[in-house]
Amino acid sequence: MPTHFTIDHKTRFVDARFDGVIVLKDVEDLCDAIVGQDALPYRKLIDGRTAVGKYDDNDVMALGARLAAYATMGPRGALAMVPADDVSLDLTDRLINLGKNGRPAKAFRSIDEARTWLFAQPEV
Repeated sequence: MPTHFTIDHKTRFVDARFDGVIVLKDVEDLCDAIVGQDALPYRKLIDGRTAVGKYDDNDVMALGARLAAYATMGPRGALAMVPADDVSLDLTDRLINLGKNGRPAKAFRSIDEARTWLFAQPEV
């Protein structure tokens, strides 16, 4: 399975890692788990450094729409994303901007920088 994640209710933190080839369904499944476990308000770290995304513009727009819809469900915690080295931060920023809607969200090249930034964000 290309998605590995932990939802820690005690620390209110989602730590997710994508490995290998991922498609829209993989990301949707992670989103469903986060929503299903009432973890939308938690801080989220998405580590895609070892992932290869297989998606098109329609997939990106569909995911952006889904993420934007979550804003109507209540507060969402900060999001930090770390894509693979060969993935443009522009693409990651596009996805973040499509679903940001008032919450802190940022793309990073370094997992350590992402984690530091994420834990400096306020809890919701």
